[in-house]
Amino acid sequence: MKVLEAKGLTKIFPGVVALDRIDISFEQGRIHCIVGENGAGKSTLIKCLTGVYKADEGEIYISGRLAKEDGGLFSKVVFVPQEIDLFQHLSVAENLFIPFEQTNINGLIHQRKLEEIAVATIQEFGIHARPGQMVRELSVADQQLLQIARATMRKGYEVMILDEPTSSLTTEDANRVFRVVQRQKEAGIAVVYISHKLNEIFRIGDDITVFRNGQKIDTALVKQVDENWIIQKMIGKHLSGEQRFYSDSVTDEELLRVEHLYGSGFRDISFTLKKGEILGFSGLIGAGRSELMRAIYGSDRIYSGEIYYKNKQVYQNSAAKSVASGLVYLPEDRKRTGILPLMSVKGNISILSIKNMIVNGMVSQKQEDAKAKEFAKLYDVRTPGLDKKIQTLSGGNQQKAIIARSMLAEPQVIILDEPTKGIDVGAKYEIYRLMKTLAENGLGVIFVSSELDEILRCCNRIIVMHEEQIVDEFSKDPNKESIMNAMIGYPAQAN
Repeated sequence: MKVLEAKGLTKIFPGVVALDRIDISFEQGRIHCIVGENGAGKSTLIKCLTGVYKADEGEIYISGRLAKEDGGLFSKVVFVPQEIDLFQHLSVAENLFIPFEQTNINGLIHQRKLEEIAVATIQEFGIHARPGQMVRELSVADQQLLQIARATMRKGYEVMILDEPTSSLTTEDANRVFRVVQRQKEAGIAVVYISHKLNEIFRIGDDITVFRNGQKIDTALVKQVDENWIIQKMIGKHLSGEQRFYSDSVTDEELLRVEHLYGSGFRDISFTLKKGEILGFSGLIGAGRSELMRAIYGSDRIYSGEIYYKNKQVYQNSAAKSVASGLVYLPEDRKRTGILPLMSVKGNISILSIKNMIVNGMVSQKQEDAKAKEFAKLYDVRTPGLDKKIQTLSGGNQQKAIIARSMLAEPQVIILDEPTKGIDVGAKYEIYRLMKTLAENGLGVIFVSSELDEILRCCNRIIVMHEEQIVDEFSKDPNKESIMNAMIGYPAQAN
């Protein structure tokens, strides 16, 4: 039974057709996955289906009734955003029941009653928290589950829309979300699931719809398609899911050597990076990979150990010194610590190299404009204009702008920490190709990723970390099972 349906849905922004006559429906008790590149129209569709945007043309039916004639029908559609949207300074119970309609007694909030009622929901959704615990104390996974639980507090909802609910979660925590989603399906709820992670779609999806450039390209049963079908529909051309992106130019020249490094979140780390090599760092979230990379870069403190750059020991204690010596780092959290969101695309690209554009004590706007334009074109940063704020770009283009910034600084070593996190399949392949090109042009590339498939697809060597230490190293077509065993603490070297 269809519980949510759009017919001829069209939404136009100045110069952009965001949705072009979309026909789509969602059925009771099924998980309908929506995929598409960033900018394909997914977010605009969701905002129309939840009543945030009013479509320019077309109709939306909820439970068989025209939503335009009854705006209250949108209350039957609940939405769980990708970003955590909770009141961090309030308790778990308070977040669940805001605006407190169920616990309002004579105009007052009965705190104990609030927490007593919350217990059942906390247990049902597997949230590892106490009712009175502050949300800011919870893990990201528990906050995500709390968001989903809060959405179910709305009476009479029939559709749940989830936008990238596992983008920042470990495999184990993602499984907790999947169990909750499955229970929603079993309860007869129509689940709309948006994700860039194709393995999730094949695991939990019933139906799949692909969007591209504001159009619905195709809809199918998940069990009748494969990864190549999805990729081809998304980007409009064939890309093999088995394609490899190893560097073919690895040399014996050592660019970076780390010996017995200790710091907060990692211990006794030793490894080398060769010129022309893509070196992968794999491991579960919390294994210490990002902490290690930040310390090598100079953002975090090193307790002991040595770092050698081109066979010379370095004593870097700041990111600025690292950049000056030829080592750059792209952080995992692109939005918080990667981009400068209120600055232009041009400013984001040029900021690391601005000191090289000073003429007579002033920044040469001519030089900055020229360099930003050159590197935006070189790294295919797609933007309406270099003066646009970078936060208006898609995740993939933000990531390419950060890479352009790094390459303008003329590095010899580049560390990419989860560079494909939260970006679509087409943009991921562009990042893979870019890493391969950088390595084959003589750079040393360190690629940190939680996604084993892309580590296998791109890296000449793979180092696995577990509980703050390196536990194994692989090269030459490694066995996937062996890497997974090392990630969870059973390395082959220990056998």
